[in-house]
Amino acid sequence: MSNPTIFLLTFMLILTLLVRSHSIIPSRYDGFVYRKRAASTATVLIEAFYDPVCPDSRDSWAPLKQAVDHYGPTVVSLIVHTFPLPYHDNAFVTSQALHIVNELNTSAAYHLMSAFFKHQERFYGAQTSNLSREVVLDEVIDFATSTLGNSMQSAIKSGFNDSRTNIKTRVSFKYGCSRGVYGMPFFFVNGFVIPFDDSKPIDYNGWKKIIDPLTIKQHNLSN
Repeated sequence: MSNPTIFLLTFMLILTLLVRSHSIIPSRYDGFVYRKRAASTATVLIEAFYDPVCPDSRDSWAPLKQAVDHYGPTVVSLIVHTFPLPYHDNAFVTSQALHIVNELNTSAAYHLMSAFFKHQERFYGAQTSNLSREVVLDEVIDFATSTLGNSMQSAIKSGFNDSRTNIKTRVSFKYGCSRGVYGMPFFFVNGFVIPFDDSKPIDYNGWKKIIDPLTIKQHNLSN
């Protein structure tokens, strides 16, 4: 998250994109489904919007993953959407890498996202400010390859030359705008926004406090 000036600029960008993006409807629902679990309305559905080079996104991922794993696929499902913040250098190219890998292997997309979070300092603006776009792109490809295996290098590199993955990354961002997303991280549970605290991420117990009452309601409705 950032200061009010950045929020205002981002909000203005969102309004512009909303006007222009009304006709952009993807062929399938946006996002990466966690562990190939069917995202179902029969479960508590969590949607997380993340920027791969955002420290707040990074800090929020481990407790969310822990909570989702705790409840299991019949209780909670998770979809992650990329939302590359315009004021984060390299947010778009790392987000596009996730879309490319997701097309190749949905499980690998989460593995790569975790790796970006763990080593995201490599792609901060301060570390890459003197590098050309081409060099940064090569750095991202090499990082993804070293994370996922050399056998994927050619496919990942080809993905960056495919306009479809670029469009998917843009659509994902515009989808976030249409939902009112304006900063990172941003969460919806069963379609409703979860308020966040800039000073600290939702921890594991915080997620349990959100999810536990909903599972009780599910149980009561099923009986």
